[in-house]
Amino acid sequence: MRTAHIVVTLLAALMAGFSGTVLLLRAHWIVQALTDYRVPRGWWTLLGVAKAAGAVGLVVGLFVPFVGVLAGIGLVVYFLGAAVTVARARWYSYVPFPLVYAAPVAGALVLGYLA
Repeated sequence: MRTAHIVVTLLAALMAGFSGTVLLLRAHWIVQALTDYRVPRGWWTLLGVAKAAGAVGLVVGLFVPFVGVLAGIGLVVYFLGAAVTVARARWYSYVPFPLVYAAPVAGALVLGYLA
């Protein structure tokens, strides 16, 4: 169970870190999506930093479990909020995308509890 927890946690951290990095680097496809979803431009840096910090927190959580739990909860709430934002913008077919990022984080939380 410990190996599964490590693998899923690292996958979740990679996904969240990638998501935060492309937002901080203002990749065209992310900028377009955030514009379409009407996310205020002033929030973009903070959102990217939050995802990157969550990714780091997940990795640290492998050594300090409390930090990993807090990071995991924060990322799940973040990605659920992203799904709500997409739905409020009426881009319903895109709602699953933030949930794809939330799933491994939730899995890491569950596996951490079971390990």
